[in-house]
Formats: sequence, structure tokens, C-alpha cells
Amino acid sequence: MFAWLLNIAYLLFLLLVSPLLIYRMVKQGKYRTGWSEKLSGNLPQRDTGSPAIWFHAVSVGEVLALQKLVSEFATLHPDVEIVITTTTPTGLSVAREKYPDALTCFFPFDFSWAVKNAIDRIQPSAIVLVELELWPNFIRAASDLSIPLALINGRISEKSFRGYSRIRWLMKSLLPRFNALAVQNETYANRLKYLGTPAEKITVTGSVKYDHVATDRDNPRTQELQTSFGFGEENRIVIAGSTQAPEEQYILDAFRELRNEFASLQLVIVPRHQERFEEVARLIEENGFDVIRRTIVRNQQPGALNLNSTSSNNPSTVYLLDTLGELSACWGLAEIAFVGGSLENQRGGQNMIEPAGYGAAVLFGPNTWNFKQAVELLLDGDAARVVVDRDDLRRQLESCLNLPDEAQAMGQRAQLLILAQQGATQRTLGLISELLRVRLTLRGRHHYAA
Repeated sequence: MFAWLLNIAYLLFLLLVSPLLIYRMVKQGKYRTGWSEKLSGNLPQRDTGSPAIWFHAVSVGEVLALQKLVSEFATLHPDVEIVITTTTPTGLSVAREKYPDALTCFFPFDFSWAVKNAIDRIQPSAIVLVELELWPNFIRAASDLSIPLALINGRISEKSFRGYSRIRWLMKSLLPRFNALAVQNETYANRLKYLGTPAEKITVTGSVKYDHVATDRDNPRTQELQTSFGFGEENRIVIAGSTQAPEEQYILDAFRELRNEFASLQLVIVPRHQERFEEVARLIEENGFDVIRRTIVRNQQPGALNLNSTSSNNPSTVYLLDTLGELSACWGLAEIAFVGGSLENQRGGQNMIEPAGYGAAVLFGPNTWNFKQAVELLLDGDAARVVVDRDDLRRQLESCLNLPDEAQAMGQRAQLLILAQQGATQRTLGLISELLRVRLTLRGRHHYAA
């Protein structure tokens, strides 16, 4: 009965938002794929002759955070098939690029028939949810089939905690169904305990996001980007990454003012969402700049667009990284990194861990509640600065450019702090391996060694 009440609620919600969905499908090209997987649970039929572990990562950020964990899991357990599902099309696109050997597909909507069909087609030996994905019908279906269920890299923001507290009665019926919950810190652990998770099922592992963070600027992907854009050693590069409107306008205004004083200054803008690439390209041109797009220069031979003479020393040029999955490498070019989604758009911030790992001077706005732990870590260590508005963005950029030694020291402190946080992947891997070992042993696969 409970499952069907949820089904009715989900259907009513879909009907309510259907005009918006149809509008975005027609006008923006979004939500056009994966409906059979989502509505019916028609995920690819897996060959059930081998065990499988099912990772669910909502979108791009969670997909990328899994890289080191999935890689090491595959090495440790080569006979276990890896399945990765996502909720968003961009997340699925990145998953297919990053995990070519895994089975990748959309995650089903939480209709009872869809989740049961999906589980039946995948036949997972264990299910791992990333961060905090609590879908009642899915969790109940997996639990009823005695499939080990784990939450990893768990986090529950203050805002989410307030929301879940209002339905604590439901949380008390769902959270005990997990076999293990690996969370990023004690605060999140205490919140989950309050919501009804047995304390013995919670392990504080830290965040796996720190473990996959690159720290070497000489890595091949960053070097290829530098060559592709034609940057030289003399260039001082500002990266504005994961930006939302109107942050692109703010950074262009600041660049316009600063480029005359700092002749070697270059700006790279990386919008948060793929569907805004064209919009941002037009915005750059409307502001009087030439735009050089990554998708144009990616397959060009060095010098094919005369980059060294017309771009890297040309103050009228702005660069646009209009590809998916390359921002993490692009941060390695930055002397100064502005992390978007944090000023006026109330998005709660984006990942500032990656530019910190490279030792860039990190700037972000005041709206960063989605990364509260990382923000506190960096600010407490004097390893980042908060930009309060568009004028302060220009002032902070100018300060870093005028005082490069201070900016460099701030970046070095950030890098050391990130390195000190690493190790969560190994702790999480041990937890998952034990769940899988127990499951396969119960199913009679006694020869399996975790």
C-alpha cells in the first residue's frame, strides 16, 4: 500500500511539472532520452553469470568523484561487473566517457514497478548510492531482496537535514535498511543517527572527493589543454569555472578592467551547464571579445589557428571551455581560480577542492552551503578568499595579481590541506568489499576472495 501511495504522488508530481518538461524538451533539447529506462526500469539486461556491483551517482560531480574508487575496485575485484547509473543526461555522458568498461545507463524513477524491473534486469550483488540518494521504493525493493545496500561519501547538508527531519517517521523506516553508511564527517553521522540510522551501521570515512583530486600541473590532460589554447609560460591565467549567470558577466567586466594593467593576463570561462555553452559564447562576443572555443581548437594542430600570435598575447581574447569532463584538468592552468555557482544565483556553490589541489589561489562567493566542510577547511587554513559581490571579485583578482607571492602562498596552503584529507577511498573500498564478500558467500560463492 505504501509503495502505491508513493506511485500516485510521483505521478501527480510528473503531471504537475509536465508542461515545464515539454517546454524544455522542445526549446532546450533536454530530457529527450532514457524514458524507457526511467519510467519502466528497462535497464540493459545483464548476463547474470557473474556478480555485479551497482553504483548510483546522480550527476557529473558524483560520477567524477567515483573515479579512483571504481578504478581500484576493478583492480581488486576483476570478476565483478561494474554498473553505473545516473539521473542526468550530462552525468550519463561523462560516465560513458570515464568508465568505458562499465555498464552505464539511467537510474529508474522511484515507481515500484520501475525499480523492481531494474533490479531484476541488473541482478546486483550489492548496491552503492553516492552521497545521499534516498528513494523509498528503491531502497525497500533492494532490502526485501536482501541485496546489500550501502551509502558512500554520505553528506546531509543543514538544509536537507531540516527537510528530512520533517519526515523523520519515514527516515526511521528507510535508513535501518542500509547495511552500511560511510559518511564524510561526524556532523553528518550525527544527523543520520538522529534521523533513525543505527549507530553501528555508520562509519566516518572522510570524502572520496579529496582522493581523486590531481595535484600535478604537469599531467598530460592539463598540458594538452595548455597547448590547445596556445598558452605560454608568461601567461597569467584566471579560470572562472562552473559559472552560472550572471557570473560570466561579472568576470568579463573584471577582466576588461584588469587586462590593460596586466598584459599577460588570460581568462578561461567554463560554464556549469552544457546547454549554456552557446549563450556564453555569444555573451563573450557581445562584450567585445574574440572567443576561442575548446571544441574548435581541440583537434587543431598547434599553430593551426595562429594561436601564439593572435590569442595568448591578445588582450581581446577570452577562452571558452565548452566540453564536458575537462574542468578538473583545466584548473591546473590557473594562477587564480574563481569557483562559480556561489554569487547571486543561490546555487550553493560548486567544487572548490580541485583548484585547491593544484595550488591555485581560490576565490568563491558567499553562497557555498553545498560544500560547507571544504569551505570551512580552506577558510580556517587561510587558503581561500570569499568574494562578496561583483565589485569585490575585481578587487580580489587585482589583489592576487598585484601580490603574486601572497597568492601563491595561499594556494600552497590549500594544496597541503587537500593532501592531508586523503585516504577515504581505501576506507570505503574495504567497507564495500566486505559487504560484497558476505553477499557472495551467502549465495554459495565461497571461492570468492575479497
